[in-house]
Amino acid sequence: MPTGKIVCIGQNYRAHARELNSQAPEEPMIFLKPSSALIGDGEDIMAGDVGRVDHEVELALIIGSTARNVTDEEALSKVSHVAVFNDVTARDMQNKARKAGDPWTLSKSMDTFAPMSQPVPYSSVEDVHRLELVLTVNGQVRQKGNTADMVFPPESLISYISRFMTLEAGDIIATGTPEGVSALHDGDLVVASIPGVGTVSNRFRRK
Repeated sequence: MPTGKIVCIGQNYRAHARELNSQAPEEPMIFLKPSSALIGDGEDIMAGDVGRVDHEVELALIIGSTARNVTDEEALSKVSHVAVFNDVTARDMQNKARKAGDPWTLSKSMDTFAPMSQPVPYSSVEDVHRLELVLTVNGQVRQKGNTADMVFPPESLISYISRFMTLEAGDIIATGTPEGVSALHDGDLVVASIPGVGTVSNRFRRK
């Protein structure tokens, strides 16, 4: 499946916003990852010497047809597939940029910082508003949440984004992560899963 832009949503779960000492946003917080960051199941996350690196399990929506200025009611008709996404983040780098008032794109955009499972048809998922997200590190649960707890549900995200940028077939929307993000260490096995959607498993490497 051809990949377009990766549109990510920040702090879309209130508990996650709190653990970052932030308030849930009044409007969706949007940032982008390049398609070059995308890797699949079994590939290594490569971080190098960039300080603390965190995992973030998310539901990914894959756009199937052009969406521009769509309403909430028609938004989900633009989704062709869904997948499990891990929004890997160089947290020290991000925090330093935030403190300086600088953009923090680089902390999210390095090669291998976007692991994603094999997409499955949207029609095969019973309800994207009631999906459990789980992430384990070396077999221990670090994150567990549910898409029911999103501040902005999937259809609202698609509608909002499409007001400002055209969504095209192959674009990916990473819809935000629940609480429980934590640091990864060299050799850790990170497994992100959503029952009925899929699993993406990756080894974290410093070099």
